[in-house]
Amino acid sequence: MAKHAFTVLAWFILLLSVPLAVLAKNIHVTPDDDLQASLNRADDGDVVIIAAGEYIGNFIVNQGITVSGEIGSTAGETESLAGANRAVINANGVGHGIELRNSNITIKNLTIINWGRDLTEQDSGIYTDKKSTNITVQDNTLTGDGFGIWVQRSQDVLIKHNRISGNAKLRTADRGNGIQLSMVTKALVEGNTVSETRDGLYVISSQDNELRNNTLHDLRFGVHYMYSHNNKVVNNFSYNARVGYALMSSRKLIVSGNRSLNTEDYGFLLNFITFSEISNNHVKDVWTKPENKVLGRDGKGLFIYNSGYNTIKYNTVDTAEIGIHLTAGSENVKVYGNNFINNPIQVKYVSNKRQEWSVDGIGNYWSNYLGWDLNGDGKGDTAFEPNDGIDKMVWEYPEAKVLLDSPAVLLLRWVQNQFPILKPGGVKDSHPLMMQSRIASIVDSGSAAVNNDSLTKNIFTKNSEATDSL
Repeated sequence: MAKHAFTVLAWFILLLSVPLAVLAKNIHVTPDDDLQASLNRADDGDVVIIAAGEYIGNFIVNQGITVSGEIGSTAGETESLAGANRAVINANGVGHGIELRNSNITIKNLTIINWGRDLTEQDSGIYTDKKSTNITVQDNTLTGDGFGIWVQRSQDVLIKHNRISGNAKLRTADRGNGIQLSMVTKALVEGNTVSETRDGLYVISSQDNELRNNTLHDLRFGVHYMYSHNNKVVNNFSYNARVGYALMSSRKLIVSGNRSLNTEDYGFLLNFITFSEISNNHVKDVWTKPENKVLGRDGKGLFIYNSGYNTIKYNTVDTAEIGIHLTAGSENVKVYGNNFINNPIQVKYVSNKRQEWSVDGIGNYWSNYLGWDLNGDGKGDTAFEPNDGIDKMVWEYPEAKVLLDSPAVLLLRWVQNQFPILKPGGVKDSHPLMMQSRIASIVDSGSAAVNNDSLTKNIFTKNSEATDSL
């Protein structure tokens, strides 16, 4: 009897030592099967493989399982639902496509369409608001009116290589966001493409996350941050949006290697951002459309509002109505190594406090700087001061622009130059660069310096081709 009990105990211990993956089973589902019943039948660690075809309903995943579409022979050849030969989840216009209610869940290789549009109910293609860990959403295609992927109260999340598109027929405010993280920690959002939703990537009250290598276009905001700290925004590309990157009420952000092309209001908007580094980003073409033009609305490459103790370095702002605009107490900021190119107004600085925009002898490149470099050190021999009292008057009273070429204004500017004590506080770059600065490209192994001309050519030749096809 004792020997038998020992044998049973030994087998029990051996069973516990076997990895869960060995015990897991594959469950195959076809359109003729009840998908929800198959999901309910799965145990933790199982893999539910869904054959190509349409599955109508709102589905719930209650176990820690993998749900994967079975890839057909023509998958990847076309983005149309008919040609992709994938498993299609059709939510029939209501609720969530798939709701996750556990940890250790993977959703991949599915096409999800036609979920609800009730934004108050947070209708989403893929949705989870349970406190969970180890959630993976990968290689899915989502098309619908509400939110694409909504993840809340989770940690250790991977959202990778998904394609999400909204409904362009709806007003922007009536669409959901493409990917929304709320109260999430340790998430990696990488390699996704989001278009025609409200905001591409929306992050609120979430810490220690990274957004990397995503493509975002035809949106209100490409990236939108609120109340989120210690995050990284790296190597993303936003184009055809009102705002490329809207960063608000957050601190300790690393924002580097991103691109913004063809935005209407702002390339980068910083509102109450502190102790952050904005570096090696490239902004091109920020211009308010003529039909939307009103007094005081101008496209701004960098708009910095009520944001202090930040470092803004080695960025390029090319062809914006205003290159950089600082206001509302945006002081104690390090600004150096940047390139400001072909901007009709390079700097709009609304403050009386004087600011030096160079660090350790490194200033910024200004395409309209007319000084000389007689000693050949690569820096202008005279400081660059982009604003004076006349500029400030025009900012406060835009209708005064008609007087800019009048003899009275020319006389006032001459008096300012002859009597510097009369000049109001503003921006001064004591070491303006004579050539565009070299920008460090961001790679996983570290930084490598590349010429900014090459960066512009390589990045925007490809991106212009992308926008021309839209």
